[in-house]
Amino acid sequence: MDIQENIVNKVAQSGLVSFDLATIKPAGERVLYDIKDNLFHGLMLREKDFREFIKTHDWSQYQNKHVAITCSADAIVPTWAYMLLSTKLSEHAATIIFGDLEALENYLFEKAIENLDIEQYKDQKIVIKGCGDIYVPVSAFVSLTTKLKGAVKSLMYGEPCSTVPLYKRKD
Repeated sequence: MDIQENIVNKVAQSGLVSFDLATIKPAGERVLYDIKDNLFHGLMLREKDFREFIKTHDWSQYQNKHVAITCSADAIVPTWAYMLLSTKLSEHAATIIFGDLEALENYLFEKAIENLDIEQYKDQKIVIKGCGDIYVPVSAFVSLTTKLKGAVKSLMYGEPCSTVPLYKRKD
């Protein structure tokens, strides 16, 4: 007696749509500009020296890069110094923020999520992919959840075969 069972792919039949945040990660190199390298004896910023540096530095090395500006030294850096630095960086860099590389990554994902057209997810059952090879900050998961909640039928986290329910619209 030969019994053949049909294997049913319940995940495929569920109508779940998987969303991988890694697919919207903005391309481009991330660079940290640490103003500590411009400090006199690592303690203070001298305006004359800094202005000379601003004039003579090769800013083209930041072409199309995403730049985070910070000061890792325990020094008082006047606000205008960061502003002056951004005037030159803005001629070349794709993005400039004040903060560290983590803040830069948060910002880049935030912008990508802001520009996301969520109409395609309207009334869908969405699973936000949890694991992957590309780093995605937690802030991106929070922002995406907030943005999708108003449009989707349900929202889950994980993989289609093993999800954590987050939200279900009451119809």
